[in-house]
Amino acid sequence: MNDLSVMDIAQMSDMAILEMIGKYVKEKRIRIQKTQDQLSHEAGISRSTLSLLERGEKVNLITLVQVLRVLDELQMLEMFDVQPQISPIEYIKLQKKYERQRVRNSGMAAENPPSEW
Repeated sequence: MNDLSVMDIAQMSDMAILEMIGKYVKEKRIRIQKTQDQLSHEAGISRSTLSLLERGEKVNLITLVQVLRVLDELQMLEMFDVQPQISPIEYIKLQKKYERQRVRNSGMAAENPPSEW
């Protein structure tokens, strides 16, 4: 994609962002030398739907996923994978739970004299 900062994208309108995505899809399609007919067939969508996407028109989210899959660009969606995070308090609790505790043998030593081996 373009070298836009997060601030620049945040200031863009929704339609401008859709146009940016459409331009990316079109550019990637051309780079891998596929026609709209080829890409749309492989993605399981109509050519007119792909054309809408490339022009920055509104399409279903599943359409974008199908197209990104064919373009081998699904890694772009990794940022949406929510990883479980542990709070600092929970981390401390877990540390205490698994902390090694000292075993005292003072009472046992008096009861059991050392063996004569």
